[in-house]
Amino acid sequence: MAKKTIAPAAAKSGGMKNFEERLTRLETLGEQIRKTDIPLDEALKAFEEGIRLARTLENDLEKIENRIEVLMNSTDVPIDESPDLELFNAE
Repeated sequence: MAKKTIAPAAAKSGGMKNFEERLTRLETLGEQIRKTDIPLDEALKAFEEGIRLARTLENDLEKIENRIEVLMNSTDVPIDESPDLELFNAE
């Protein structure tokens, strides 16, 4: 039986920049952890990475929710103002 390995995170090479990429990586890690044919140490590393990603994603979602709440409750925000989407572009 060939040894299965988990793909290294693109974040280590600076490639994981936006919310969607990090969310996709978290989903991939979840799928890999559920497999029964990976070594325990690799599953643990994937779990640790997943926890870190989940926390950063949760923080990002809180920022987004707060921004939406401000926009929904504010009457003095110009309609033609572009939203701040820096959160989704780079990290």
